[in-house]
Amino acid sequence: MAAFIVRRLVQSIVVMLVVALIAFVLFNHVGDPINNMVGQDTTVAEREALRERLGHNDPSYVQFLRFVGNAVRGEFGISYRLARPVEELIAERLPATLELSLVSAVLAITLGVAMGVFTALNRHTRLSWLSQGFMSLSLVGVSLPTFLIGILMIYVFSVELGLLPSFGRGDTVQLGWWSTGLLTASGRKALVMPSITLALFQMTLIMRLVRAEMLEVLRTDYIKFARARGLTDRAVHFGHALKNTLVPVITITGLQLGTIIAFAIITETVFQWPGMGLLFIQAVRFADIPVMAAYLVLIALLFVGLNLLVDLLYYAVDPRLRIDARLGATGH
Repeated sequence: MAAFIVRRLVQSIVVMLVVALIAFVLFNHVGDPINNMVGQDTTVAEREALRERLGHNDPSYVQFLRFVGNAVRGEFGISYRLARPVEELIAERLPATLELSLVSAVLAITLGVAMGVFTALNRHTRLSWLSQGFMSLSLVGVSLPTFLIGILMIYVFSVELGLLPSFGRGDTVQLGWWSTGLLTASGRKALVMPSITLALFQMTLIMRLVRAEMLEVLRTDYIKFARARGLTDRAVHFGHALKNTLVPVITITGLQLGTIIAFAIITETVFQWPGMGLLFIQAVRFADIPVMAAYLVLIALLFVGLNLLVDLLYYAVDPRLRIDARLGATGH
């Protein structure tokens, strides 16, 4: 187990170094940051002095090592657009993005697994019509782009029915450095449409994956043996089939959590949700390279962290990996 963790940690560090290199290249070779920080009346001598003070005249490898060191400390420089430290901007926007992503992930996983199991077990029962309805809904969720789903929801629930706010986060409560809208009525109402919009695509993928895996597991011999022992359908379906169905689902679900956070950009833009995704879109519009680089590194860190966690869970859940690891250690 220890060797497995060390190997995964080394791989994660290598990935983060590659991402840091990409972010560094983006930071230093997309336009001239000095032009974004000074006015038109600045002299050449003043520009050179500023370039020297910021370390832009140092060799590339020195600048890269400094960039990695600053990134490890959570420092990414000053935003060209807002003239504020990037880490402060991210700290302000991170709670909104994580709150939206967490609620969306809970919806996607809970409903996706439940609907996947339901559609697998009710293909030929009196509830098959409902199962077919869920499958049709999944096709809609996969086919329609996220921004279109968000716009349709705004039109129906905000413009026509006037039930939910069309933009913003509502009232928030500050808990230390963390801000949350879950403790206010307007915050919860503002969260409904963005979370459903962001969760719908992931929910349909999880539902179809669980359904396919459940159907495959139900055809295996050990399920037939369990039925032959006289176990109830409930025990067979949820005690044996579902447990083994969730083993491959864990990997996909973990990656989907990272996808939810990364692709919250679209949802945040549609609903003007004040999170990191909206901050990134604004940074792209104004060529705010420090913010773009920080966002890239942070999203990569979340992906790598989630992937590492999924690998460890997969190792803990699937005994075959532990057996393979022991055989590899003994040389057999």
